[in-house]
Amino acid sequence: MYKITVVLVIGLLINTSCTKDDFCLQNPVTPNLVLRFYDDTNKESTKDVSTLYVWAEGKDTIADFNGTSLDSIYIPLNSLTTETVYKLSNGTDVDTFTITYTPKEEYVSRSCGYKITFNDVTFYSDNTWIKEFTPSTLTTLDNQNTAHVQIFH
Repeated sequence: MYKITVVLVIGLLINTSCTKDDFCLQNPVTPNLVLRFYDDTNKESTKDVSTLYVWAEGKDTIADFNGTSLDSIYIPLNSLTTETVYKLSNGTDVDTFTITYTPKEEYVSRSCGYKITFNDVTFYSDNTWIKEFTPSTLTTLDNQNTAHVQIFH
């Protein structure tokens, strides 16, 4: 009887000491900035950038955007600063695209940790090969479900 009680107590202790596995179901948590490229003569029509190169100022070219032909891209923002500067090249000209923002850390859950939302987002461009873009400001960037900025070239 004593052995059965000891086995039951040990089994109960092992069973109650285990914790439930946590999985973060929100992926990605911190959103990327989504840029969509449009034809500047027909503003409703998307237009590939034939040889797109993208790099953050002072960094190497982002491998996914090294001489590719795309009509939309997603790029990360630096959550440790209030400004990220990207260089966008169409193969011949280089445009400087500056994003300023106020990062805000929010607790999501134990499994996901924290996420960053970007508030008061403002965009600037030196408009070398980019003719124009819209909008020039966003109140909040908290998801990447749709394009945030439409770039006309």
